[in-house]
Amino acid sequence: MEVEAEKGSEHNNNENSNSGSQPLVESADSYGYSQDQRERHAHELKAGLHPLKYKFVFWYTRRTPGVRTQTSYEDNIKKIVEFSTVEGFWVCYCHLARPSALPSPTDLHLFKDGIRPLWEDSANCNGGKWIIRFKKVVSGRFWEDLVLALVGDQLDYSDDICGAVLSIRFNEDILSVWNRNASDNQVLLWL
Repeated sequence: MEVEAEKGSEHNNNENSNSGSQPLVESADSYGYSQDQRERHAHELKAGLHPLKYKFVFWYTRRTPGVRTQTSYEDNIKKIVEFSTVEGFWVCYCHLARPSALPSPTDLHLFKDGIRPLWEDSANCNGGKWIIRFKKVVSGRFWEDLVLALVGDQLDYSDDICGAVLSIRFNEDILSVWNRNASDNQVLLWL
């Protein structure tokens, strides 16, 4: 992730000047939104909300250790909540259990709307994932940082990222980032 200071940004001493033709706030069209996304964006702006580039969904998976059931993995995945604004995110996130409070084995998923956290989903079927294993004491902080970066569209190649998963396990926690195309070398070199 790169952070650059730009001349003429809103952080300069003359905040009210916008001498260039570039708007200080990007319009919905500059993101390449679909018509539905543009309408959602306009509606949320009109309501005084702060729309996100993508709509997201939190999912939850809990398996009972040592118990095998006939229930498929897909049937175990439960949708918790969806959001598309900064305000909606904070309302949801503030009420989610922290990773340290979740039982093992549990998976917490954050995916873009329309993409289910399954490899069989059309957005994931040609993709891959990056995996990082953490000691239990630090995984919550890294999960939160990743969630904020994903929701805030702060990751390079964010269009190619489908979502992220935090897998709570007995001895460690696993953080993974799922991408659309496992053969895209630019995205693979990003990490």
